[in-house]
Amino acid sequence: MQEERLVWIFGSSRSGSTWLLRMLAELDGVVPIDDPHLGHHLGVWRPLPLAWAIGEEPPQLTTLLDLKAAEPGYFFAERYRDAWWEPLRELIRARFEAQADAEAGPSPTFVVKEPGSHAAPLLAELFPASKLIFLLRDGRDVVDSWLDAYREGSWAIPGGAFPVTRQGRVALIRWLAAVWAYRVRAVERAFASRPEQDRIMIRYEELRRRTPQLLEQICAAFDLPCGRCEEVAARFRFEQAPPARRGSGRAIRSARPGSWRENLSRAEQAILEEELGETLEEFGYERELAPGARTVAG
Repeated sequence: MQEERLVWIFGSSRSGSTWLLRMLAELDGVVPIDDPHLGHHLGVWRPLPLAWAIGEEPPQLTTLLDLKAAEPGYFFAERYRDAWWEPLRELIRARFEAQADAEAGPSPTFVVKEPGSHAAPLLAELFPASKLIFLLRDGRDVVDSWLDAYREGSWAIPGGAFPVTRQGRVALIRWLAAVWAYRVRAVERAFASRPEQDRIMIRYEELRRRTPQLLEQICAAFDLPCGRCEEVAARFRFEQAPPARRGSGRAIRSARPGSWRENLSRAEQAILEEELGETLEEFGYERELAPGARTVAG
């Protein structure tokens, strides 16, 4: 794998990253790597999500990688970085190469959709010549989408989610909000570490409006074939998915920015404003509490 042909899709989960990866996978010479979950292994959350349900105050979210870096017994201790850095690079490289299709050609582009993007700074440092797509979506829509996934019979249950009770929604909202804020700030740091020619920021809301144009921008930035962007964008539009495969409880849910205004109660919106207001503003989203929202949580 040529490091300069490695492209990361970083951001928060439920931000359209699967949609973007599927479109890029249609281009010649692209090897798609979907959800390797490197960040969830390298950036284990601390404290556990349970803390948002039983603590007196919402805790400060961080990872073992940050908490334990100075402890010599920790496997990824900074003191022993020289011992684990190159082996970790080679492990990741070998694993991605094992997934490459023989028909991908002699120098394919590996496009990796990494849901554990809170480890983006480490992964970007491990592969300094790699490219980076920062896919950003309004955190309120992200939380709303995940809340839909934490319900009986949803697409996410087999992968480790669980049906949340009505009483548990507030704690889950606070936890999901903390995760979104942590991740977008982590990706921003990784993004800032890259020269302009090796990075691109895409807002989900704009990708939804101008899909072929933004696909062309990505292709131009990272030397990917872009002759089929119009066709690919049309084929992967939300409206093209069969009705039985989209909607509430499904991975392809609504593709409608701002739907959190109708789906979340006024009380839940107030919690998100409290948890995310400053971060939303920092990343260019307008702070608001929709006056027409439902008044009963759930």
